[in-house]
Amino acid sequence: MSEAVMTEIPQITEEDGLRADLYDFMGLLLSGPPDQVLLAQTAKLAGDDSALGTAIKALARIASLSKPKTVESEFNALFIGLGRGELLPYASYYLTGFLNEKPLATLRRDMAVRGMTRAENVYEPEDNIASLMEMMGGMIRGRFGAPASLDDQKTFFAKHIGPWAGHFYTDLEAAQNSVLYASVGAVGRVFMEIEAEGFRMSAG
Repeated sequence: MSEAVMTEIPQITEEDGLRADLYDFMGLLLSGPPDQVLLAQTAKLAGDDSALGTAIKALARIASLSKPKTVESEFNALFIGLGRGELLPYASYYLTGFLNEKPLATLRRDMAVRGMTRAENVYEPEDNIASLMEMMGGMIRGRFGAPASLDDQKTFFAKHIGPWAGHFYTDLEAAQNSVLYASVGAVGRVFMEIEAEGFRMSAG
């Protein structure tokens, strides 16, 4: 959803690479219904016995049983619907109760400072959950310039993701229309908890 041109991807630690991959993966699943290729890739994911690993294994199992057409119907019911879907996955809505409010304006300012721009073919407000996941992955990887420092990541997360993403993922887990996306919600909820704790433990 956000994009910047870079000639080469800077080197980051393996742990940060895994974090960026998971942010990008969540952004992909939340930006539109997965096709058969993405479902097959998701079905091959493996996890350990940690809370995140267990959630990823559950997601992989459901993805292996899912069909693109069914998941598309699920996605539409959750996020599009007739007039609106079951959930409104926007920071402004979760933080103020309305769309296109101050959190979006604040995000746009912070995006401009970091060299992030909305892709031309994307019409969603930038404060939707898929874009924010992708932005965070891009900051870690260095898709918008040099990889963001841990302090910069922490600041961005605290302003734009931390205050509401966990609530959204919990709602997604429990949503009436969630099947595959209930597992996406579980992965997201645990991941946000891990990220918040990691930033809390970091100095600065």
